[in-house]
Amino acid sequence: MKQHSLEARHIVAGYDKKIILDDVSVTIPDGKITVIIGSNASGKSTLLKTFARLLLVQKGGIYLDDQEIGTIPTKELAKTLGLLPQTPIAPEGISVSDLVARGRFPYQKFMGGMSDEDLSAVANALDMMGIADLADRSIDELSGGQRQRVWIAMALAQDTDILFLDEPTTYLDITYQIDILELLKELNEKHHTTIVMVLHDINLSARYADHMIAVKHGEIVATGSPSEIVTAENIKHVFGLDCLIIEDPVSKTPMIVPKGNYFTK
Repeated sequence: MKQHSLEARHIVAGYDKKIILDDVSVTIPDGKITVIIGSNASGKSTLLKTFARLLLVQKGGIYLDDQEIGTIPTKELAKTLGLLPQTPIAPEGISVSDLVARGRFPYQKFMGGMSDEDLSAVANALDMMGIADLADRSIDELSGGQRQRVWIAMALAQDTDILFLDEPTTYLDITYQIDILELLKELNEKHHTTIVMVLHDINLSARYADHMIAVKHGEIVATGSPSEIVTAENIKHVFGLDCLIIEDPVSKTPMIVPKGNYFTK
């Protein structure tokens, strides 16, 4: 994977006339897993969508290798940046292999078919996600966890250096959540893919992230390693939650234990 610089410089972004991010500047570490955390409606998904050019900035800019991403042709940008949105929609009846093959769109010429390189990329993505045996199945027949693996395989087939995922573990049971995060960790370590994702579970975020960004009311309130971000003070400030911080006995990363009111009467 190539090395890249990716940063937001004084961006203003939102929906219609509602500003969500106001004068936000932040850098994404190359070759690391970055997790964006924050309460509901804090602006974390807006930040991710803006980085992925799914949402255009109103002021400021997102810079990839010092070039504003708005000036990069879509197909060229799609060779570097991949995105798995929060609620992707698949065409009815499409097979797993055909959906994954759509990740090869940036590399295909007009009216051109799948090249050997395209077919190899699709096969590798299916293997990496452990779903090669599902290639001929309809996406409609799969479980939620299997579908999520297919969507990630499509993003992998795109063969990008940077991958954005908006809440990739939402609606999955804990076993599938761990499976997905383990696969992403392996992808990062083996291929040095820069991964940026939004997660709700703070403990899983701390376990699998190299770098974290905490967002509140559309502002970046803290960035750093999990041990720097997951502190009682930060969790209180960002989420309004009183908690204790202990060490995860498995990963040795910080782990929050909410106090609540019932048990502290």
